[in-house]
Amino acid sequence: MRHDEFVDFEPYRGELVAFCYRMLGSFHEAEDLVQETMLRAWKARDRYDPARASVRTWLYRIATNACLTALDGRARRPLPSGLGAPSDDPGAPLAPALDVPWLEPFPDARFDVEKRADLRLAWVAAVQVLPARQRAVLVLREVLAFSAAEVAEQLDTTVAAVNSTLQRARSALSGVGDAATVTEPDDPEVRTVIQQYVQAFEAADVPALVRLLADDAVLEMPPVSLWFRGSGHYGRFMDRVFGMRGTGWSVQVLTANGQPALAAYAPEPGGGHRLHTLQLFTVTGGRITHNVVFADRRVLDAFQLPQRISADEFRSGR
Repeated sequence: MRHDEFVDFEPYRGELVAFCYRMLGSFHEAEDLVQETMLRAWKARDRYDPARASVRTWLYRIATNACLTALDGRARRPLPSGLGAPSDDPGAPLAPALDVPWLEPFPDARFDVEKRADLRLAWVAAVQVLPARQRAVLVLREVLAFSAAEVAEQLDTTVAAVNSTLQRARSALSGVGDAATVTEPDDPEVRTVIQQYVQAFEAADVPALVRLLADDAVLEMPPVSLWFRGSGHYGRFMDRVFGMRGTGWSVQVLTANGQPALAAYAPEPGGGHRLHTLQLFTVTGGRITHNVVFADRRVLDAFQLPQRISADEFRSGR
């Protein structure tokens, strides 16, 4: 490619961020690596050969190598449920484990990403257990549908090695389930469940919240390492939350990782509400089976939500 030829890399940014997020489990790091990928591609544009690969395939090669370098020697990003047994004490201290590189959510509204099933938080958490090259092969082949030959070119390996690596990755994730069977957030049943949850949450109606839960529902709250299993523990913890922070919360419904989510705003003593947490739900069979509650300010900033809702905005329905 001649230096005077212009190639617009920007249309690929969203899907590249989603790819790097699946690899790294961090939205912030994914954004940084995609920016690095774009810069590398621009500097190397005179060496790009369209006869060998499309611009998209070429960008993915650069992004894949950037991800593999970033992951070298790095610990995986877990959720609390991936680190130990659940707590049976809803009154346990909520001490953040700031030394753990927690898995982060993906803000759907920031990018137009076509494939969201494999952005599900449980799937991304499971992928983090795989060695880095297995992650790359799995995502490139199974999610993005690159051919084995294309992936071999991207990873400087052979088609046989790609197929073998893919088989090992599939075997390791065999118990995760089929992402295609997960109910979408715009499914009418899911919308109804989430709307009922919002109404109960804003009313601080814990019994109504519990009625929306599966019996073995999971509640976890990174960066706090403890987590709870069971609707009873979930309800007792919510009693604690409303007892500590008061009632009269406000909620904004959104999506994250292709799943229903809500931004919870806690009431302030002087009026109005301040952003408190992002809650990301899994709904199965008309019941909430999982709620991951993110409280880290940097994570919340990625969603570009208003930090405060005034009393007037709250009364007018935001």
